[in-house]
Amino acid sequence: MATITSAGIGSGLDIESLISKLVANERTPIKQLQTRTTDLQTKLSAFGKLQSGLSTLRDAAAKLSRPDMWTANLPSSTDPASVNVSAGTASIPGNFSVSVQKLASSQTISSKVLPTAPAAVGSGFLTVQLGSWNADQTEFTPRADKPSVKIDILPGQDSITAIRDKINASGAGVVASIVTDASGPRLVMRSSETGESNAFTVNVVDSDGTINDDAGLSALAFDPSAGLSTMTQNTAAGNASATLNGIQVNSQSNTLKDAIDGLNITLLKPTTADVTLSVSQDKDTIKKTVEEFVSAYNAVITLMRDQSKYDAANKTAGALQGDGTLIGIQGRLRSLTASSTTLGGSLTRLADIGLDPSSDGTLKIDSTKLGKALGNLDDMKKLLSGTDSANEANDGLAQQLRRMADQLLSTDGSLTTRQKGLQTNISSNGKREEALEDRVALTEKRLRARYTALDTQMSKLNSLSGYVNQQMSLLNSSS
Repeated sequence: MATITSAGIGSGLDIESLISKLVANERTPIKQLQTRTTDLQTKLSAFGKLQSGLSTLRDAAAKLSRPDMWTANLPSSTDPASVNVSAGTASIPGNFSVSVQKLASSQTISSKVLPTAPAAVGSGFLTVQLGSWNADQTEFTPRADKPSVKIDILPGQDSITAIRDKINASGAGVVASIVTDASGPRLVMRSSETGESNAFTVNVVDSDGTINDDAGLSALAFDPSAGLSTMTQNTAAGNASATLNGIQVNSQSNTLKDAIDGLNITLLKPTTADVTLSVSQDKDTIKKTVEEFVSAYNAVITLMRDQSKYDAANKTAGALQGDGTLIGIQGRLRSLTASSTTLGGSLTRLADIGLDPSSDGTLKIDSTKLGKALGNLDDMKKLLSGTDSANEANDGLAQQLRRMADQLLSTDGSLTTRQKGLQTNISSNGKREEALEDRVALTEKRLRARYTALDTQMSKLNSLSGYVNQQMSLLNSSS
């Protein structure tokens, strides 16, 4: 709210205008301080952009430094409908032959037609045991690591759907489902995992006292070794059988993990001829990663150039023109990309793999040279990601750049230190501005008091002058 004042009425002077001009003059240092603070904030923002760009460049260099980047291989199958393949980190290039004789299977058994829910099947309890059968199922060997599981089937909870749910909730290693056809519903049970050791028996204690009469809960019994086969076996538990590079392999599952040099092979169906699995180095991914690195590097160089250049047409300087920290970072980046290492054999510099430095400091990709380097991946890998235990300065160039970026972005790095310095100056200017504002307020108060007193005195003198003039006029009249 504006202050209402009568200053100047007594003297006739424009005291308010005079005070405003004097206070404005006192505020000159504040405006200068605000201008300097704005410049500092602009620099801080520019360094924030540089920090983001260096972080992206560091990640791109780190990707080229990782061993898995250079071990990434591209797998393929001549018959992916029969044998599929994926490559792990330990895979190596090459060709491998696979033929599939038999897929791994789960044991599956089915009951006779049972009463439709909610009608009762029968109460008692089931005991499920995982293990393996001999050839004619006259002997069953329980798995030592899988104890039998008892499943209570209580009266009122003995419909076909309730029995199915109890089996599935028991964790016995079997899965139950209901299959319904024109004759009615049947309970089907299968082992939850494939393989010969995941076969199972189902023994029953029936509340009607008879366990082999195919009535009540006895309809779910299956243990041929004990003469109990009221359920019918539809599929026997079996291992997968395949030939890998001429070697016979048996597997509990249809996934052969790391069976051949880090390959994960999935068997989908038996084959009538050998399937060839090929593993080649994924040069396209490596090329893309190199291009991403160049893009990140050029973005940083371009940003620093724009922030430090002088625009002669508009007569404006970049926010970081002449900044020592920026100049130091520019110098380190250009020096590193022009440096060399002896680890890469025939490849010693970035230019050898087609990353040619341009006059503006950016890197330009020579596709022909890069394609040739991709044909020599071992040397290219060492050029970029190699490490020299005896001389860190001879490490791969991507390793060196990643390390440099880590140093710049660390809590005590030059970039972080510069940002902290700018933030400290901005904070200090803020406190100084507050102090100057307080001083200006006191100055204005003092000036207003002084000129108000002067105005009062001038009013008194004007009144006295008027009185004297009046008396002199009267004297002159009487004489």
